[in-house]
Amino acid sequence: MQASHTVTLEQLPDLIARHAAAAGMHDTVVLVVDIRETVLRQLTGAGPNAGGGGQEFTVQGSLPGQAYQRVDLITEQERTGGPRGRRRWWVAINDGVERLGVLRADTDGDDEPTRRALRELASMTALLLLSKRSFSDSFARLVRTEPMNVAAEMQWNLTPPNAFAGREATVGAVMEPAYQFGGDAFDYAVADRTLHLAVFDAMGHDTTAGITANVAVAACRNARRQGASLVGTGRQVEETLVEQFGTSRYVTGILADLDLATGRLTWTNRGHPLPILLRDNRWTSELACPPAGPMGAGLGLPVQQRTEQLQPGDRLLLYTDGVVEARDARGGRFGRDRFIDFVRRHHSGRHTLHETLRRLMAAVLEHHDGTLEDDATVLLTEWRGGHPENLVP
Repeated sequence: MQASHTVTLEQLPDLIARHAAAAGMHDTVVLVVDIRETVLRQLTGAGPNAGGGGQEFTVQGSLPGQAYQRVDLITEQERTGGPRGRRRWWVAINDGVERLGVLRADTDGDDEPTRRALRELASMTALLLLSKRSFSDSFARLVRTEPMNVAAEMQWNLTPPNAFAGREATVGAVMEPAYQFGGDAFDYAVADRTLHLAVFDAMGHDTTAGITANVAVAACRNARRQGASLVGTGRQVEETLVEQFGTSRYVTGILADLDLATGRLTWTNRGHPLPILLRDNRWTSELACPPAGPMGAGLGLPVQQRTEQLQPGDRLLLYTDGVVEARDARGGRFGRDRFIDFVRRHHSGRHTLHETLRRLMAAVLEHHDGTLEDDATVLLTEWRGGHPENLVP
């Protein structure tokens, strides 16, 4: 950790390999996942792309991909080459519940201390990657599989990480099309015992829509950090957008606060699809709240606030209409029922919340033949309420 403070991302593979070898873990390789979570690419430190000549594996159908999906440690049953008796491991690299990639290492042993050392090395690697990626173009290039438009460039630099766990809650988010955003955005933050949640959908599908969404998120954060209420926060977003664009640009959205100690959820509806509550993986309800009209439209409608008492294990879905309105070649919508059923089936103990979202968005893209006509965003929150066990895989 001390040696890492003055190294660049390109120097991390050698730094990790040297220190890992001294601890009995040899031939280490770091693989990072792309934005869409479809491939794992080796961080080589070679050249401006930090990936020239490195290995690449698919998340679906490969051994390192299995380690990534399961957030686990997997060993190769049979391995040819290398020193006799050594075992090769693939270990998920994650910070809390944010999955960053997979670590490969060879060891002489297969006991619990060895497994613990591998997990600890992967944890340290996660912290090192997080400390370098924000100012590394090499990292940004490595995790992209196609060109990105300006709106997407803004959004990926604006949004918080797509995964979080802490203080009784887990949060996961996905956005598509990952490289060609228009006006979708999500936001979340923790302040003491409150989890702030928000999704936004700006009018249009161009760069200006992306700018509008960026301004909305910035205004939301600014109001929130000054202690504004949900109603007051929405009002400041409205005033900021009108100041910048008149009434020619607006955003719909849901603003919500979750009390992490009690499970009390409070939200307002600004002309957006209603939140969905999943309970016991069976019972589903839309959380009704009269719409106040989009922020920035200047309609002057009254803003109403609603509350709901969550139970331990409840999951809250905030989303934009691009998820349910994605259409197949025959015009059939992905639909709200299929959306809810997918989350229910895939998150029934078999997958982590974040793996469920990865598979969900892959299914939405497949339904729409790989290309969406509208942005699709999902923000999924699970409240454990006094049962924080297994918060982190």
